[in-house]
Parts: sequence; structure tokens; C-alpha cells
Amino acid sequence: MRLLAISGSLRRGSYNAALLDAVARSCARTADVLVWRGLATIPAYDEDLPATPAPVAELRQEIERADAVLIATPEYNGSIPGALKNALDWASRPFPDNCLRGKPVAVIGASTGMFGARWAQAELRKVLKTIGASVLPDELPVASAQDAFTAEGRLREPRLATALCSVIAELLQQIERDAA
Repeated sequence: MRLLAISGSLRRGSYNAALLDAVARSCARTADVLVWRGLATIPAYDEDLPATPAPVAELRQEIERADAVLIATPEYNGSIPGALKNALDWASRPFPDNCLRGKPVAVIGASTGMFGARWAQAELRKVLKTIGASVLPDELPVASAQDAFTAEGRLREPRLATALCSVIAELLQQIERDAA
């Protein structure tokens, strides 16, 4: 199984990128995890462009090749980051048969605040459902993310590490249910 992991943060040293690295390191033993790092290359959505920009075509291709998508989002002003929303706007076109339609997707998030990007996760689920993705209801809020990871990149709290792996297990089970 192929799992495409996307961080909604552009920041070097991103806690959401660390969360995806923790997935690859600890949870996805039965899946190949590809952490896609091209978010910063996606141009602003513009329907008038004469051709699909190469970074957008690459994103769509990676989503199509994946059996499922995992998105880790920070929370900016109570919502999802603009760069992530922009990438999803591109991925949602052409709308009727976009690359996310019916694709199993899980949403997780980390923030330095005490709510662990809960609002952003809820907003992202809404956007993904509107696009037509098959969005898992599970959430994983990682609060106080600046203290949540060990030097080796693992989650400090066993409860969070277990919850993270549970989200991934559910996502992988959804792939199997869809294939049956």
C-alpha cells in the first residue's frame, strides 16, 4: 500500500512534518509512506492559466498513485494554511473526476497551542469532503508541539504515539475495505 503524506506547513523544522516523519518511522509498517514536500512550489490557483503547472501535475499524479492520503496541518488564524488550501484547490480540478474523489484521507495536526490544531483539522475535513474525498472521522490533535517530540523524532507521550498509529491503522483498513 502506498500512503501519500502531506504537511500543511512550509516551515523548516515544522511540527507537522515531524508528525509525518513519526508516522513513517513508527506506524506504517505495512505501507510505503511518501512524504511529499512540494507544497511551496504550487503556484496560486488560476483557472485562466493555459496549461497545468508542472508542480500541480506532480501533486495530482502523486495523489492518483497513492492508495490513501494523510495530511498533517498546523492551525493559522483558526483555519488551515493558505498554501495547503491552494494545493487542494488545484487538486480538486477538474471537479467531477478530481484525483481526491473517493480517495481515503486522514487528517491530523500539531500546533504550539493547547488545542492541537483542532479547528484547522475540522476545516480541512470540511474542504476534503466538499472535494469528494472519503475522509476518516478520526482526529489527532497534538498540542504544545514544541514539547511533543523526542530528539529522535518520536512522540514523547505513549498515548499520542498509540493514537497516531491507530489513525494510520484505520486509514489502512479503509483502503482494504474499499478494495474489497
